[in-house]
Amino acid sequence: MPQAQTQVNAQKEEQNIAVGLDLGTSKVCVIVVSQNSASKQINILGVGVAESLGMKRGVISNIEKTTNAIQKAVLIAEQQSGIKIKELVVGIAGDHIESYQTRGIVGISNPDKEITKEDVDRVLDECRNTQIPSERRILHIIPQEFIIDKQDGIYDPVGMAGVRMEAITHIVTGLSSSVRNIYRCVEKLGISIKDIILEPIASAYSVLFEDEKELGVALIDIGGGTTDITIFEEGIIRFTKVIALGGMLVTSDIRTVVGIPDIQAERAKIEYGSCYGPHLVDNEEKFQIPGISGRKPKELKAKELCQIIQPRMEEIFQFALNEIRTSPYSARLGAGVVLTGGCSLLRGAEDLAEEVFGMPIKMGIPSVNGFSGLTQKINNPAYSTAIGLALHSLKIEEDKGTTQVEEVEIKKEKKHTIFNKITNFLKDL
Repeated sequence: MPQAQTQVNAQKEEQNIAVGLDLGTSKVCVIVVSQNSASKQINILGVGVAESLGMKRGVISNIEKTTNAIQKAVLIAEQQSGIKIKELVVGIAGDHIESYQTRGIVGISNPDKEITKEDVDRVLDECRNTQIPSERRILHIIPQEFIIDKQDGIYDPVGMAGVRMEAITHIVTGLSSSVRNIYRCVEKLGISIKDIILEPIASAYSVLFEDEKELGVALIDIGGGTTDITIFEEGIIRFTKVIALGGMLVTSDIRTVVGIPDIQAERAKIEYGSCYGPHLVDNEEKFQIPGISGRKPKELKAKELCQIIQPRMEEIFQFALNEIRTSPYSARLGAGVVLTGGCSLLRGAEDLAEEVFGMPIKMGIPSVNGFSGLTQKINNPAYSTAIGLALHSLKIEEDKGTTQVEEVEIKKEKKHTIFNKITNFLKDL
C-alpha cells in the first residue's frame, strides 16, 4: 500500500465517530461528530434537521411519519459529514417520564469488611428492584449518596470499611411502549441504538459548567412539546421532571387568536414574537401576515403578538417553578436557572423568567469552545440536546472502548457493569 494511503488510513483510525438523535415534537435533529483519539479535538461533521410530524408532546404518535423524519435528518447529516450512520444515541422525553427516590441496603460479607465494586453493584441492584409498575422501564439510576454504618454523605464507597451499606438513588423511568417505539423507528432504518438518555440530562452535557452544577442550578429546556427540568447540586443530578407544555402551544395560541395557519403562526412567533412587553416591544411596530386563499393580508402589531405569547410563556415558567418548589433543592440554587431549548430564543425570555423565578437567569448555549467544523450552526439553544447526545456517545466510546452498549430493556441482566457505568456517567456530567 502506498505510504500516502497508509497515512490517510491512520488518520481515519484516530477518529471516533459519534451521532446524537434528538426526537423533538417540532423537529428531528441528527448531529455527527468526530473526536481525535490523541488530541481529543471534537469536530462537528454534520447537522441534519427535519420537520417532526409524528410526535406529540415528546412522544411518538405515528411510527411511519417519525421514521420518515428521522430518515430525512439522517440523510442530511450523512451528506454533510460523508459518514454512513450505523448507530447513535437517542434522547427520550414526554410526560410519561417519572422519577422515584429509592433505597437499598446490603451487608458487607468480605472478611476484612472492605467495600468492593461488587458490593456497590449489589446495593444498586436492591435499589433497582424497588417495586416499579410493570409497564415502565428504568432509564437511569443516579446515586444520591451512600451510607455506611449510619455514616452518610459518602459518594464513592469503594475501599472503605463497613458492615452495612445503604444507597439512596434517583431512578428515572419511562413507559416501555414509548421506549420500544423509539427502537422501532430507528431500527427500521438499519441503525442501531447505543443508548437512550433523558433529554434534559443530555442538554446538561452541552450547556452546564462544573461550577454551576456544584453550586446548584436548575436547567430548564423548553422544546416544542415539553419543558424539561433538571436540578444539579454538589455536582449530582438531584431532580428531573418533564412537563407537557412547550413552544408549540405558543404557536397554537397565535393561530387561534389571529386566525392563521400553523406555518404562518410559527413564522410570526420566530420573526416578530416577544414574551416580555415592558422592555422589548415597540408599541408602534407592525407587520403583515399573508392572507390565505386569496384573502387580504392581515396587519398585526408586535405588541398585540406579545400579548398572545406572554401569558403562555408565563404559564410555562410558572409550572416549572412549581415543580422546582416541590423539590428539596429549591432554596439551594446558587447558580440560579439556565434556560435552553428552541423556545428559550423568544425575545424577552430571560427577562420574563427572571421576573417569574426571582433568581439569576442565564441562556444556555452549547459550549463549542475548542470544537471545529460546523460550530456556528449549533451555537444555538435549539441544538443543546442533540449535541449533548453526541457528546454522551463519545463518552461511551472513551469509557467502554467499544461500540456495544446494551439496550434499556436488557440492562438488568448485566449486573457486573452497573457501578462502572453509573460512575462514568456521573463523572461525565
